[in-house]
Formats: sequence, C-alpha cells, structure tokens
Amino acid sequence: MGGTNRMRVLGIVGSPRRGGNTEILVDEILAGATEAGADTEKIILNELNILPCQACDACKDGGECVQEDDMSELLTQMESYPIWVLGTPVYWWGPSAQFKAFIDRWYGANQAVFKGRTIIVTIPMGSGNNKIAQHIVGMLNDIADYLGMDIAATVLAPGVHKRGAVREHQQVLDAAHQAGRDAVEGDN
Repeated sequence: MGGTNRMRVLGIVGSPRRGGNTEILVDEILAGATEAGADTEKIILNELNILPCQACDACKDGGECVQEDDMSELLTQMESYPIWVLGTPVYWWGPSAQFKAFIDRWYGANQAVFKGRTIIVTIPMGSGNNKIAQHIVGMLNDIADYLGMDIAATVLAPGVHKRGAVREHQQVLDAAHQAGRDAVEGDN
C-alpha cells in the first residue's frame, strides 16, 4: 500500500484520564493498525467541546444541530476513516460522560457517516468481571446494527482501575494490537 490508497484508522478516546488505560488500549490498537500499513490518528473527546443533545429535533427538522461545538467538525473528520477505534472506560455500568455525549450526538448526524464503517471497541474496567461492561457492549452492538456498521472486535480489559494498570496485562495488550492488525488486513 502506498500514498492515498493506505487504509485510515481513527482512534477515539472517551476517557478524561490522559495516559490512562483507555488511551493505552486505543494506542495499542492503532499500533497494530499502523504495523499492518494503515495511517492512524487519535482524538481525545475530553479535549473537544461536545455539548449534550438537547432532544429538540432541530437536526431532523432542519438538518442541522443547534449545538455550536466541535461535533460537526468531528463527524466530518470521521467520514474520511473507514475504521474507527472506540474506547471508553466503564463508569457506573455505562460509558464515560464524554463518550455518551459523543454517541448521543450521532442521532442527528447524516447516517451515511456510519454506514459500512468497521469498528473496534475497547473497554477497560476496574472490576475483574467482564459482565460490568455488558451494557456498553450491548449499546454499541445495537447502535452498530442500526447504523449499518460492523464491530470487528471488542477488547475488554477487566481489573485495570489504576492508571496504566493495563500495561501489566500482556494478553489484553496483545489482543488489542492484533485487533488493529486484523481490522486493517481484513478491510484491504
């Protein structure tokens, strides 16, 4: 692969904690994608101004969201990436507030942004029980089905509450790396 024909992968970190387990896992997936020949980029949702949905339906009535923030630009950026890495920690059995606001704003977006995208999901959690992530996994599976996206892999990282603790779980890091490779190699 070369030039403009290289696969493009966008990592989206939904944790407010820089250098934390979510970012480490997204980075590892992106490293696998890069190793497979992809160009990658990473977005930190907490560094963007993404306001919550106001349920006003202006997006459906007039075609544009009333929120004046970074979401429109982010959606435009997402359009140019066929593979997305979505990372969020578990916060009270659900995604982080930053990630949830981001996902909620998909409601008013042009559905073409999502159709046919390949998704890799990664979810670190303090609990040692993968069941804690079931609501996030279910939510993202349902959203992917509804919007016509394919979830290529879900990488769970149980028992990693402290910042950087996932680095002590080589099997999870290896799974993340391989998920990035596989997504790129499978989309070529």
